[in-house]
Amino acid sequence: MSFRLLLTVAMGCSLMSGPAVGGEMLLVSQSTVPVPIIVDPQAPPRTREVAQELAGYIEKISGKKPLVTLGAPSVMPEGAIWVGVQPEVRALFPQTDFDFKHPEETLIVANDKHVVIAGRDRWDPQRMDVVTKEGTIKGKQQEYGTINAVYSFLQDQLGVRWFWPGDLGEDVMKRERVVLKTPIEQHYHPQIRSRGGVFNFSALGNKGYGKSHEWTKRQRLQLDSLTMEGGHGFGDWWERHHEKHPEIFALQPDGTRGVGPSPRTVKLCMSNPKVWELWLEDVAADLARDPGLTIFNASPNDGWASGHCVCEKCKAWDHPDGEPRLFHWRNVHEEHPALSDRDVTFANILGGLLKQKYPGKDHRVLMMSYGHSRPAPVKARPADNVIISSVANFLGRTGLVDRGSTRGDTFREQFDAWAKLDIQMMWRPNTGSPAGWQQGLPDLSIQQTIRDMKDVAAANCLGIFIDGIWEHWATMGPQYYVMAQLAWNPAVDAEALLADYYQRAFGPAAQPVREYYEGLEKARMAFTANSAEADIFTFPRLYTEDLLRRCQQRLDRAVAAVQADSLHASRVAFVQAGLAYTRLMVETIALMDGYWKKKDPAVAEQVRQNWAAVEKAVAAHPYSINLGPVKPGAPRMLGLHPDHPPAKKKKPRANDLDLN
Repeated sequence: MSFRLLLTVAMGCSLMSGPAVGGEMLLVSQSTVPVPIIVDPQAPPRTREVAQELAGYIEKISGKKPLVTLGAPSVMPEGAIWVGVQPEVRALFPQTDFDFKHPEETLIVANDKHVVIAGRDRWDPQRMDVVTKEGTIKGKQQEYGTINAVYSFLQDQLGVRWFWPGDLGEDVMKRERVVLKTPIEQHYHPQIRSRGGVFNFSALGNKGYGKSHEWTKRQRLQLDSLTMEGGHGFGDWWERHHEKHPEIFALQPDGTRGVGPSPRTVKLCMSNPKVWELWLEDVAADLARDPGLTIFNASPNDGWASGHCVCEKCKAWDHPDGEPRLFHWRNVHEEHPALSDRDVTFANILGGLLKQKYPGKDHRVLMMSYGHSRPAPVKARPADNVIISSVANFLGRTGLVDRGSTRGDTFREQFDAWAKLDIQMMWRPNTGSPAGWQQGLPDLSIQQTIRDMKDVAAANCLGIFIDGIWEHWATMGPQYYVMAQLAWNPAVDAEALLADYYQRAFGPAAQPVREYYEGLEKARMAFTANSAEADIFTFPRLYTEDLLRRCQQRLDRAVAAVQADSLHASRVAFVQAGLAYTRLMVETIALMDGYWKKKDPAVAEQVRQNWAAVEKAVAAHPYSINLGPVKPGAPRMLGLHPDHPPAKKKKPRANDLDLN
């Protein structure tokens, strides 16, 4: 299959329109200077920056860097790359519609002399810098269509790939002559408008565990147009309001208000108008800080089975035919109907108040379907400005039952029931750690995840927020890449995408590297088929010596297939670092399982050596494993180092934090 045909199939878009026989636009050749890049003089700062980035990539490809100018020169050039819609491009392409009608719409249009790369941009020139909890975001826009169009152009037209973060993950096909087959007219607008949460730790402004901010930007995830939180909406309300407004908190069976199980998980009396008033005050404060916000969270706090309000008004919002669920209060444990109708009613009231206070604005309420509100409502229906955030934990898993369900419903069944209501939804799964996802092990479910993401898109979801992707590229690289591409364009041919990934990234080693990852995936899917959430000390049952030996044999074949010191050899070594980490971690898990039963200084010393080897291997291969969340003593690694014993096990209850 030719490069261009493979690229077209993989990226799920039509690169050409019009007659099958066309011309070409020459961008640069050995005997010509590059056509200039002309940037809309009114473009915001980030668009000006991406124009320079585009010039840099053309230089990487051809060895020649185009001149970048702000606004058209006095003499019209014979050919040019136009970034952003400018008056001149309408004359150059009189048949093209440059009036973008869809959020984040992108456009790439070319003839044999000119190409326009543009998109729908929305920004407030007076409020480009926004202060958040983690610092200041500079150059913030409400829509970044032109920037995302540039990255689409680099990927789809010039063949640039970003397989994983860093220089090693970037793939540029060098050539002296760079041309576009014309004519081109490619319009696109992403269905999934909230994409930053797919790799939340590398979302715009997030300074947590993430190390992949440039990568998520180039994958067109980071610069999206809907900011939807993945968490709960009232975590600080007890601290802020319990002294002045104790009446806003959930009435408990003993007559007290909102005292448990902790301030972070305290529930509200949703039917109390004071709650609505205070929530609207928070909305106003958020808009004063960032006028571009459009989504406002009203999701109940965590601890999903405990502390909910028992006042008559709140209970009247529950439907008697709702699924019976087990609720907990202090010294009281009773079955009551699911909270879905109650939560939707609450969200609808807030949505109505938003419309009253901000008429004509596209302001919406985000309500989480989580815990006892996972079942679809019986009667209540979300209003047109309410988005349901479905915590349906079927990512990469089949048949997983919601442990709070008394009917034995799976997460997938619950998601489908909400989707049938024809409402606005976001998919917000918890990943858990079925086979070491949280510990950096190759917890691969590529084919299942492809099906999951395509099905979620078919349900017309507006956003995806995953809790969480920990950015372990050497063990999870192919899956991360496919997930990013599908979030931008769910219609992509995923099989062609994977073929392109392995061939471009690994060249002669494509087949053994693919067999390596697919062998791990097959073993993982079999292991998790009958295990919803494995204990960390059971992972050696999956990652057996026999499996790891076969994995090593495949990578040995990959090493033999590539030229030493080549780019492909470096990438195979990157994957090898992931296998080395897996082997060291599985050995450490097995050693520490026995260590806590009987402490042995020799075992402790071996484990310390293993951790030192992990740090050395990761340092030699940046981005291979993200050590931040998997270092000794990290919450999900407790018990894997002599200095950090396992967390004390509590008796499981339905109101514990749901990590499924």
